[in-house]
Order: sequence, then C-alpha cells, then structure tokens
Amino acid sequence: MNKFVIYAHRGASEYYPENTLSSFAAGVDMGADGIETDVQISKDGVLMIYHDDTMEEKTGFKGSICDYTYEELREARVKNEKYGRVDCLMTFEDFLKYFAWRDLTFAIELKVTGIAAPVIDMMRKYNVLEKSIITSFQYEALKECYAYDKSVRLGWLFFERKEDTLDLLAAIHAYQACPMAKAITKEDIAAYRAAGLSCRAWGISDTDVMKYAVEIGVDSGMTVNFPDKLIEYMK
Repeated sequence: MNKFVIYAHRGASEYYPENTLSSFAAGVDMGADGIETDVQISKDGVLMIYHDDTMEEKTGFKGSICDYTYEELREARVKNEKYGRVDCLMTFEDFLKYFAWRDLTFAIELKVTGIAAPVIDMMRKYNVLEKSIITSFQYEALKECYAYDKSVRLGWLFFERKEDTLDLLAAIHAYQACPMAKAITKEDIAAYRAAGLSCRAWGISDTDVMKYAVEIGVDSGMTVNFPDKLIEYMK
C-alpha cells in the first residue's frame, strides 16, 4: 500500500505567498508530510523556485524567470493578495538547505525542459532523491530525467487518462501517475494499480474536490493549497 502524502502545494499557498519560505514553513507547521514545488532557471543558470510562466501577476516583474539574473531576481517580491503577505523568491538550493533534512516527501516539478541534470545533481547533493518524485506536465522534461538517471522516481502530470497514457508512463518507467483530481474515475485508479503505478491528484480547487479525491481511492496523496483542511479531514 502506498503512503498517502499530504503535499503542501507550493507550501500553504492558500494563506502565504506561494513557493516562498514562509509558505513552505507554514505548510510543515500545519502538519503536511510533503512539499510540492516548482523549479525554473534564471538567465545566469541559477535554479529558482517559481511556478508561473510569467512573473507579472505574482511579482510585478515583466517577463519570465529566465529573463533575469539571480541578482535581479533577489529584488522580486511574491504577494498573497488575499492575506496581504509578501515574501522573497527562493533558489532551489536554499529550499533544500531548509527542508532536505526534514522527514518529508518532495514533489519537484520541472516547469521547463533542459534542467533535468542540474536539478537531479542538486537533489543528489542534498540526499533527497530517495524521498522525492520529479514531476512535470512536459513529457520531454521527464524523458530528459530518465535519460540522465534511470533510478529517479518520475511522475507525469496530466489532465485525464487517455488511450496511450499508460504506454507513455511505461516508456519512462514512471513511478506515479498524476492526473487532475476532478477527472479521476475508479476505473482509472484500478488501471494505475494494475500497471504498478501509484496515483497522486492535483488541482484541488476546494474541499469538495479534496474529499472526492480521497473517497475515490487516490493512494499516494494530493497537492493541496490548504493542508490544514486535508489534515483535519483525514483524522
């Protein structure tokens, strides 16, 4: 039986600026036993924690992470408008310095191709590969991971199971199927288990979706912006 992991999605991002130290720390303090986060790369090759393709909505900066050097990105501030909180961007290495030693499971999402090697090398440096799953919506990024290190656990993020989904997962020896929560059926869960895959849900937009994912049998947990609510529900 797979362990059901409560992943703080970009930290406790319902309440704090997503993908920042305050958000991750809040998720852990709430009792989450996993963290999900996103990795991109700066103009000068520094691995950065950030989700969106562009920066304007969350930081006010024009363009993307890759348009700025690390020193320039140090000036950016991420906002959580709902609660009026602000925090700085983090490098991937700083994230690992703060959290790698903790008893947590990590879901590390690659937002771009071309960074598989440095991400895996950094994770190996901080001894987190064995308790992590590298994920992406970009199948090519997962192929790059598999080509670089076939021992890494991979999870493919997608919307719903299609005719070729299991074959594509098998081709990269994926560890985990990661479908959108609303699209999962009991038949999907059975198909993933029959293929030797665990299943983790994403897209938990509210507590109704959260409860649906639990009750339908998602076995490896879910990424949730409000880990406190899932923890309470699972008691």
